[in-house]
Formats: sequence, C-alpha cells, structure tokens
Amino acid sequence: MYSVTKEIHFCYGHRLLNYEGKCKYLHGHNGRVQVELRSEKLDKREMVFDFSDISRVIKSWVDETLDHTLILCEKDPLVPMLREKKERFFVIETNPTAEAIAKLIYEYTVSQGFPVHAVTLWETESSFATYRGCA
Repeated sequence: MYSVTKEIHFCYGHRLLNYEGKCKYLHGHNGRVQVELRSEKLDKREMVFDFSDISRVIKSWVDETLDHTLILCEKDPLVPMLREKKERFFVIETNPTAEAIAKLIYEYTVSQGFPVHAVTLWETESSFATYRGCA
C-alpha cells in the first residue's frame, strides 16, 4: 500500500454550542490539516497522486471556503445576524468540532475523486482529530 500526505494550513474561527468550557465562546485557531491518500497501485507517473493536483483541488477549496472563516453550527443564533450583515461564515449541521471539520474535509476530498484514507485536523500544536471513512 502506498500513501501520500498533503499538509494544508488555514485559520478559522468557531464556537461550540451546549459546551461548558472555553470553546463556548467565539475564538480562532491556526489549523493544520493532513490529507492522506492511499492506493495499492501507482498511476502512470508512478505516483499515488501528484501533490500539485492535491493542492489545486483540496488546498484551493480549503483556502476559498474555510480559511479566515467563522465555522458555525446551523443552530447557532449568530447565523441569521451574520447572514444579514453579509459576513463571511460557513455553516455545518453539527457543532464545528475538530472531528466535524476533519470529516467535512474528508467528505469534500472523496467528492473530488481522491483515494482518501484519512484527514487529520490539528486544532492546536498538541490536539488533533482524525476522520477515516468506513470503507
């Protein structure tokens, strides 16, 4: 089994609803995501996937969609006000935990046809979450 991993850095803000710690308040992170692709065979270039292709698709999406963006749960009471003020934000169905953001990036990577094995989101230098699909 071959694997390649692309690391992408981005900044984002969030808060957690129904949470009794510091993360219940709006705050930001300098996130680091690692996208691991796997394949039993190499392509005609002798690669799992070209790093520049991963950047062109996945890094570009992260930069355009999540970088310098407030990621909120669809139930967050700030959503209507931010929408009205035309502020930049991204809504997900669940609390925007590191686990949920890793899954979001994983699902986007799969939707683009990449043989993704795992996505790991480092929220801080010492805390990270990984999402692997069921397949």
